[in-house]
Amino acid sequence: MQAAFPDLKGTSVFITGGGSGIGAALTSAFLAQGSKVAFVQRSDATAFCDDMEREHGSRPLFIPCDITDIPALKAAMDQAAEANGPIMVLVNNAANDQRHTTAEVTEDYWDWCQAINLKPYFFACQHAIPGMKAAGGGSIINFSSISYMMGHAGYPGYTAANSAINGLTRSLAREHGPDRIRVNALAPGWVLTQKQKDMWVTPESLSAHIDRQCLKEEIQPEDMAGPVLFLASNASRMMTGQALVVDGGVVVTG
Repeated sequence: MQAAFPDLKGTSVFITGGGSGIGAALTSAFLAQGSKVAFVQRSDATAFCDDMEREHGSRPLFIPCDITDIPALKAAMDQAAEANGPIMVLVNNAANDQRHTTAEVTEDYWDWCQAINLKPYFFACQHAIPGMKAAGGGSIINFSSISYMMGHAGYPGYTAANSAINGLTRSLAREHGPDRIRVNALAPGWVLTQKQKDMWVTPESLSAHIDRQCLKEEIQPEDMAGPVLFLASNASRMMTGQALVVDGGVVVTG
């Protein structure tokens, strides 16, 4: 069961990648709070929306979109605002942690990696901020990862983007705090989405990672929902420019 955040009822929420993996858990959690949720992703999410409508009695607005197409992303955000009201909560969640070595990275691959893991974050924030400012404030949650904190090998383009997201979050929090717009990052550990299970998880790698955690349990997509709801709500109204780590205790901050 999730905690209830009454101030999120009726709030217009926009999530990138909100129909699968972590994003699907976030969409479900916001709907359970009574929020008006719109989300984008490339693959068809009609069946997921049907499930959400049956479960929560309200249907999220699914807008097909490739977030590397910035004009399309902005148009989707405008469509969401037209349907649900000005976006008050923006969750930049979509990313691609495709594995790669330093030697094999070309300029085109580097540009693609940043085009999906960093560039949309900035432009989604840029596009949401005027509406939040006019409405008297808002909350932006940027998903990062503990991968850059741990110095993981195997995807340097991805970890570079994740580190940059942390810097972007701090700069935007400083710039837009006077407008009561809060900007925070959330850094998950190894969340066992279906994609991770299909592509990267082995018994050996999972066991080794859980050995690093203080809490010896697998992290599920739903484990990200509570922290995101907290960052979106007035419960965290004086929290901004921060990176909230939710990893079972692999990295210890402070």
